[in-house]
Amino acid sequence: MTKHLSCAVLALMATGFATETFATEWNVSLWGKRRAFTEHVEKLAELVSEKTNGEFTMNISYGGLSKNRENLDGISIGAFEMAQFCAGYHPDKNRVITVLELPFLGVSNLEEEVAVSMAVYGHPAATDEMAQWNAKLLMTSPMPQYNIVGTGEPRDSLDEFEGMRVRATGGLGKAFESVGAVPTSVTATEAYQAMESGVVDTVAFAQHAHLSFGTINQADWWTANLNPGTVNCPVVVNIDAYESLSDEHREALESSIPESLDHYLANYGQLLEQWESILAEKNVAKVEIPEAELAAFREKAADPIRAQWIADMEAQGLPGQELYDLVQETLKKERMTN
Repeated sequence: MTKHLSCAVLALMATGFATETFATEWNVSLWGKRRAFTEHVEKLAELVSEKTNGEFTMNISYGGLSKNRENLDGISIGAFEMAQFCAGYHPDKNRVITVLELPFLGVSNLEEEVAVSMAVYGHPAATDEMAQWNAKLLMTSPMPQYNIVGTGEPRDSLDEFEGMRVRATGGLGKAFESVGAVPTSVTATEAYQAMESGVVDTVAFAQHAHLSFGTINQADWWTANLNPGTVNCPVVVNIDAYESLSDEHREALESSIPESLDHYLANYGQLLEQWESILAEKNVAKVEIPEAELAAFREKAADPIRAQWIADMEAQGLPGQELYDLVQETLKKERMTN
């Protein structure tokens, strides 16, 4: 081999090794299928790849890496680098962020949901608790207030909620339980089958999930204004993977979060605009709960459940009152700036 050829081969090998060294490939564990709920993750992957000229890529899997209830466990052992989960799936593992699932918090739109979620995610108690699972809270998956679809005769009073079997997790489940309903926490992917087989009478979801998981196709009616609360579903990254990123790749990741959330909000807004026509197309009756019934629901669910949550958190050494106050203060600031 000539001297020049040897140099060329060595140069090519060095280039190959350099590319391999600086390339970052993350596996991302989601579930279901691509939908409004996952659009910010899809956008994040797109932006990060663009900003790094393809050197930092994300392989997004919908159920191929883990079950949705096991995503936090997978993050903790480094089975994948990024994942989405919902607090209500394992409230004992993510106690701090369950403040965001308390019923009747007063959040009125997706922008406010982003603001309160990110405020709580930034609290040291949330950071410390997630670090126990080797997880870093990256961004939220903001969802509007949940409402229920049901079969049979519409239920528009608290008396009719007595004995109602409802798919509802976390604080929402407790809220329905306070008025005599029977909550069950089957996963989103199991909700359609639970409704079809009669395991539940009703399912509480945000609009996109009623579409994505097919529960709207089983529904005879939909509560348009129950609005008892929502669930909180963060996107997290494995701390070791995050800390091993180069400065350039970490900057690409962090700087893409606001645009990814903006994309999510715009996309979800389009879905909400179409919702009325979707109900009409599927012959789903829209039920308006009388204000007196809503007030009675709030009285039974909001204050007692909040007080109990704060007491439970404080008993475990967590700043329950401080976290609840943070949510309310963030809501006030958000409304003042808008």
